[in-house]
Amino acid sequence: MEFLKKSLIAATIVFSLNTIAQDSKTQQAAYAKSYGLEAKGEYADAIRAVKEVYNESSYTVNVRLGWLYYLQQNYESSIAYYNKAIKLMPAAVEPLWGILNPLVAAEKWTEVDKTYLMILKIDPKNSTANYKLGMVYYYRKNYSAAKKYFDIALNLYPFDYNIVLMSGWNNYFLGKTAEAKTLFNKILLIDQNDASALEGLSLIK
Repeated sequence: MEFLKKSLIAATIVFSLNTIAQDSKTQQAAYAKSYGLEAKGEYADAIRAVKEVYNESSYTVNVRLGWLYYLQQNYESSIAYYNKAIKLMPAAVEPLWGILNPLVAAEKWTEVDKTYLMILKIDPKNSTANYKLGMVYYYRKNYSAAKKYFDIALNLYPFDYNIVLMSGWNNYFLGKTAEAKTLFNKILLIDQNDASALEGLSLIK
């Protein structure tokens, strides 16, 4: 009886492993098919290929569908699938960067702000997120809020063209002309004929 019980357990394990292997191969084939269709711009078919192996609790399939729906310009569906991925992996920044694409395309600016803040909560020193959020506030002419994020990015990348230039203009509009002048002059070390930096310097008395 004990031998029979062990044999049944062993058979069950082998069956389970074979099933997992088959499922894995099916998923791999679906993803490969989807990538091939995406490369040809056939987004609807690429989506269908992935949906053949859809599992709501799968992070990868939700991220994949979020991306494909974005390419298809179906922004609401893209956002919905990225949100599922975010809930499944709340410590990951990958789906947060992904969801920014459809949010920006759909001009959901409040959600864009929230997403950058979510990224910074996970990764406070992320220079791209700090710079981008600084830009959001800069274009709203909220220069004080923009400075907070530009300064973090500037401390991380003191000689990056975009960060230095926008920090220069932001300081100029805050009335911090000495800081702006220093930053504009730093830009001229990158490109001595930079039109934006030269314009900024011409405005500083």
